[in-house]
Amino acid sequence: MASLYLNESLDVIAFEVGRRVAVHGPDARHAAQVARVRTGERIGIGDGRGRIGWGPVVQVAADAVAIDIEEVVVESPRRPELWLVQALAKGDRDELAVQAATELGVTGVVPWQAARSVSRWAGPKAAKGVERWRTICREAAKQAIRPSVPTVGDLASTADLATRAGQAGVLTLVLEPSAATSLRDIVTATAVDPERSPARIELVVGPEGGIDPFELHTLEAAGATLTRLGPEVLRTSTAGPAAVAALATLLGRW
Repeated sequence: MASLYLNESLDVIAFEVGRRVAVHGPDARHAAQVARVRTGERIGIGDGRGRIGWGPVVQVAADAVAIDIEEVVVESPRRPELWLVQALAKGDRDELAVQAATELGVTGVVPWQAARSVSRWAGPKAAKGVERWRTICREAAKQAIRPSVPTVGDLASTADLATRAGQAGVLTLVLEPSAATSLRDIVTATAVDPERSPARIELVVGPEGGIDPFELHTLEAAGATLTRLGPEVLRTSTAGPAAVAALATLLGRW
């Protein structure tokens, strides 16, 4: 199976056929000591911003693994962008959602401090949590062989979400089992009307206890649309990834 490693310090000029590029630090150690790559084996080295160089390994060491590029893959920006706004959840349920959504192709994720979130991020814990999610996105992108690593936004409040819901070009979809409109109906209506086609779709997923009624009202009043996936009520760890997968199909990406 092909393997991808990242070196975010690489610039565009580095990705040319015939050039030699390398990974260092933890990625190099993983390639050399865990994956045990060997000279001649074909792997990919990407910049995490849309480019991957593929080629045979020409150097293996604990501090550097290098390839000579034979092929360059450049990812075209996808429109609309798909963003997962994931409420903080207890245990690792929010992290599982972020990991799966990354593998499924989201552009970015935003941690949301919802009213009913059991987990609370404050002060240094917020910065630590965001950094943890960035690490999860980076590792999941490598696993999925994705040229781009999703962006992780700062911790958002309900007021922050409401502000974005009112912006032009943003379609905010709040997953709510009791909503009258299905995700399919919303996407279909948007697709047949080019003037309504958004540049960015934000999927808002609540915590274990669901989204507080006041928050639902606030988001809807700001311009968000409440939508349901199906008859089942999904966990916070699965609702977002399920919606991303559904959107990928409805938008013709799969």
